[in-house]
Amino acid sequence: MNIRRSRLLGAAGAIGVTAVVLAACSPGSSGDSGDDGSGDGDSTTVTFRLWDDAAAAAYEESFAAFTEANPEITVDVEVVPWANYWERLPQDIGSGTMADIFWTNTSNFALYADNGNLIDITEALGDDHDEWTQSVVDLYTRDGSLWGVPQLSDSIALFYNKDLVDAAGIDPTTLRWDPTGADDTFLPAAQQLTLDAAGVTAADPAFNADDIAQFGFNAQNDLQAIYIDFLASNGGVFQDSDNQFAFNSPEGEAAFQYVVDLINTHHVSPSAADTSQNGDLARDLFVQGKMAFFQSGQYSLPAMADAEFEWGLAPMLEGPEGRVGVVHGVAALGNAATEHLEATTAVLAWLGSAEGQLPLGANGASFPAAVDAQSSFTDYWTEQGVDTQVFLDAAAGDTAAAPVGPRVQAGMNAYGPFFEEMFAGRLDVPTALQQGQDAGNEAQAE
Repeated sequence: MNIRRSRLLGAAGAIGVTAVVLAACSPGSSGDSGDDGSGDGDSTTVTFRLWDDAAAAAYEESFAAFTEANPEITVDVEVVPWANYWERLPQDIGSGTMADIFWTNTSNFALYADNGNLIDITEALGDDHDEWTQSVVDLYTRDGSLWGVPQLSDSIALFYNKDLVDAAGIDPTTLRWDPTGADDTFLPAAQQLTLDAAGVTAADPAFNADDIAQFGFNAQNDLQAIYIDFLASNGGVFQDSDNQFAFNSPEGEAAFQYVVDLINTHHVSPSAADTSQNGDLARDLFVQGKMAFFQSGQYSLPAMADAEFEWGLAPMLEGPEGRVGVVHGVAALGNAATEHLEATTAVLAWLGSAEGQLPLGANGASFPAAVDAQSSFTDYWTEQGVDTQVFLDAAAGDTAAAPVGPRVQAGMNAYGPFFEEMFAGRLDVPTALQQGQDAGNEAQAE
């Protein structure tokens, strides 16, 4: 779960959330004695780190309310950009300079839980907390304990340009992809909505794939919004019960081949070279009115404010096994090495409360994991004329698990180069999946 957009997954997963980072907690920072290092002896400073600028302002508002009720504790928020976040995380934990509380995603928490770097939330907070989205709780539960306070959740839907779709006479709520082609209504729609500079559609033999003015869809090397969803809706799995990669299967090969062909054979999506260089390119093209369909999560909603056309939301694309999308979540983790455990635990409790998470939803940037705060998000977008029910339906329907495991990020990094070559059309799908899966599972075993 990248969020420059709201990416929740690791770097190999092109997935995300904007980031706010708190000042790192150094060995000389304050302890529960009340000394914050400023000499006044009256307050404890808890540091909080994340990677999302949009969420940072909401947290500042939340922590202001917390400090008003708890004047002996202040919270410093630090934003570390997504591009540097995961490199700094192990370095700062190893050197003892990590923040007291920090954001993470599912692909990066288990190693630290296993290594004893995290506060056991089950022990620290017990059962006396507001209700949280169960799917996010499950993602951060390991060996019977919860290792992070659920903060945000994301599910997947299909953004569409209403002007383009209406003009083409296409109903986005009925679109279905089928790797056999027998019941495929999506590819013809995407081809109809992809135009070259002369206005010729991608379905026409005269179409100029070297001069595309309007794309149909955002097929790309994007774990959260694209390829796990296609994989799952074709009956494939990303990982097995032992957290081993299992995407190299007949179902996986058919799903990945379909997605790769959207880019390199049918040319209804931007080139992998372009989207790899700029992970937000497809979103930006959609906002500029140069893309008809954009499959993504709630994290893309704020960017739609810049769209100068009418857009809507439809359910994610249906596959042979129905609509099966990733539901991911961001959690706030407590640093077990904090020098002021009592204050850090108090902030963690606040972060888990509906009151503490209310600002996250009230500005429309994120969908809170505290159930009683979720109406703040839906109410915001209702006021903007946007019905976000499709995201709720996706989260409540058939879902695929986000990447998990103590070494899953290392595994994703290992298979990443093979996927880059596959999406670029330089390595055939069967070979890329086989070699990528082998490399990824080998890396997880180290």
